[in-house]
Amino acid sequence: MVQTLSAPKITLHELRKKFGLQLVEDEQFFREWQDDLPEISEEEKRRLDRVKASYSNLLEYPPLLENPVKMVVLSPLLDLVGFYLPPFRIRSEKSIEISLEDQEIIIKGQIDVLAVCDQFWVVVIESKQAAFSIEVGRSQLLTYMLANPNLKQATYGLILNGSSFRFLKLVKGETFQYAVSGIFDLFNPGNDLYCIVGILKRLAQLAEQSPLL
Repeated sequence: MVQTLSAPKITLHELRKKFGLQLVEDEQFFREWQDDLPEISEEEKRRLDRVKASYSNLLEYPPLLENPVKMVVLSPLLDLVGFYLPPFRIRSEKSIEISLEDQEIIIKGQIDVLAVCDQFWVVVIESKQAAFSIEVGRSQLLTYMLANPNLKQATYGLILNGSSFRFLKLVKGETFQYAVSGIFDLFNPGNDLYCIVGILKRLAQLAEQSPLL
């Protein structure tokens, strides 16, 4: 009998057992969040400072739920990076299904936001409400990344809860391997959104250079 599992309830332990998923801690495995990042213009910095100020204002009126996080923080970032313009497309609440026929298991879920360049998944984004740790979404995000039909290329993901952000990279080889970036936080000194937008721009460049296009 086929068992249906919900992606939000999948654990890292289950992903390791069912997919052989392994965490890679070699810092050379995931350099895209550190190397060759595009510069951020002064105008972009001003807009990102406004995003930070807007989020700080929202925090004064809890509870801060998932949809306001998307509107106030995520949407301006996607706009600055150019994910709303060709050759990119944004898909929201995209349903995914992974079938493990040898184990008679189907995993179903909905991706919060998916940025697509042709058939290349640039970044899969899992957004949580502000009260949640971003680590709550790690296994769920990895499940969505595993659903990418083009796993010949690396798949990138982003978890955020409004103030904290972490990027992930998934690669399929003999096994599935993934790595995580450091955590960026809006309340670190300065404005970590500058780095976040630089990383998203870098991932957009990689998508446009992909041989799949």
